Amino acid sequence: MTTSCLLVSDANIAPLAGYLRNDTESPQVQVIEAPYGIVEPVFLSEHEIWSRVEGDTAALVWTRPHSAVPALAQLEFGRAVSREELAAGVDRFVELLLAKKDRLSALLLPLWTLPPTARNRGAGDLKRGGCQWAVQQMNARLVSLAEDSALIHLLDTHSMLASCAERVYDAKLWHMGKIPFANSVFRRSVGEVKAALRALTGRAKKLIVLDLDDTLWGGSVGEVGWEQIRLGGHDYVGEAFVAFQQALKGLSSRGIILALASRNEERLALEAIDSHPDMVLRRDDFVAWQIHWGDKATSVASLAAELNIGLSEVVFIDDHPAERARVREALPEVMVPEWPEDPALYADALAELRAFDALELSGEDGRRGALYAEERKRSASLREVESLEVWLENLELVVTAKKLMSDDIGRAAQLLNKTNQMNLRTRRMTEDQLASWAEGEDREVWTVRVADRFGDAGLCGLLGLKGREGRGDVTDYVLSCRVMGRGVEEALLYVATARAQANGWSSLQVEILPTEKNKPCRAVLERLLAERKRGENSWDLEGVFPLPQHVDMRM
Repeated sequence: MTTSCLLVSDANIAPLAGYLRNDTESPQVQVIEAPYGIVEPVFLSEHEIWSRVEGDTAALVWTRPHSAVPALAQLEFGRAVSREELAAGVDRFVELLLAKKDRLSALLLPLWTLPPTARNRGAGDLKRGGCQWAVQQMNARLVSLAEDSALIHLLDTHSMLASCAERVYDAKLWHMGKIPFANSVFRRSVGEVKAALRALTGRAKKLIVLDLDDTLWGGSVGEVGWEQIRLGGHDYVGEAFVAFQQALKGLSSRGIILALASRNEERLALEAIDSHPDMVLRRDDFVAWQIHWGDKATSVASLAAELNIGLSEVVFIDDHPAERARVREALPEVMVPEWPEDPALYADALAELRAFDALELSGEDGRRGALYAEERKRSASLREVESLEVWLENLELVVTAKKLMSDDIGRAAQLLNKTNQMNLRTRRMTEDQLASWAEGEDREVWTVRVADRFGDAGLCGLLGLKGREGRGDVTDYVLSCRVMGRGVEEALLYVATARAQANGWSSLQVEILPTEKNKPCRAVLERLLAERKRGENSWDLEGVFPLPQHVDMRM
């Protein structure tokens, strides 16, 4: 996967451009460098750099605080600067960047920092009137503005600097080449930028498959019993395993799902999970497991297939080097990080992966583990009946369609940007862009929610419609893979044809744009619409698309 990133700075960040181009970690980045020192001209004019900006391009705008907000410089010369003046300066800076909001998929802004030599008033520099105080006020205002704009995403420069073991500022580099940081900072920032780009394009990892013995607890439960495994207590190793489980629990709470692949006796392993008083993760925290004496690579592949998750979205964590090597060799798409020998480092190693970054969280993210658990129950119930038809009849499926509301824009944009397989055109838009598009003349965006007797799957479908010259176009047909094969595909077409008829359109155009991953969408639409064809990519509207009998449709 390749993505584009425009680099704009008031200083020379060419080292970052080089590191981004040469880094082998996904995604590969096509770097577009604007000449440094001309931030304002780039955003306030049709600079030649914009001729190279196409498609989904994010802009990384890395500036020094004095340059972004000139009032800050006055503090160093004894002039008082108020909090309001600083806030107004940040507002002007952000307004400048948003002048090109329609040309960009995102604005990545590193928080402002000062070099350690910029102490100004020493211990008093964090009080009103100090430079450090002023930069903190500026960053606070920037955070506030980012909360109100789906386009702006902030990078934590302070954490990047703190994690660099080497010197982070080099005055000689600045004076010789206007390079604001030492190379160690730029090397470190590559991972942060790429993590943000993965999150923007829906490429963050979704599933962590974990070993048990010496990974979630110390010792072999089959050898010592659950009462004697090292977990919690007055033991630094036991405390470290608890800290690691707490970190995993935190990821689970924001939508990363957990599964187990362990060489163990299933009864003993589950007994330990259920019974040990210091277990942070319980049975309900794992959406699936493969606990037996078979091959780990086979277990990981089976879990991914069972959960309908691509191998490229899986992370496998195991303390044993041979098991990691086996999965890495057999399943090269799976992320298999090297793992420290000391359990005290496990939680930090997890945080260092930068594989789970999320720029926005929706209500569905927090419920993702529960949604997959419900899906397992559905699958189990299907195996208990004689046919798919009988299963669907007993599913009590309710599909609810409504026009896009402000409360749903975040989840709708997330679905649009992260869905690849069931996506008609793989069109990507920010929340602001989606809201603006939906408000346009002769345009409609409908969201679809799905529920059944096993639970509420939430918002998992999106339909975009546009009228032109008495005809209608389906601009977006997007569906979560979790609800495929139950009649929701037909329900989306029912909504499309019903709205087309209500709008008085003579026909409905459904132009499919093939991508590497949307073959399932193409196959579904070609099958469902084959009998209603009026012309190439055009379907008749003599009646609404027929709903399957088991679907309770609500509009």
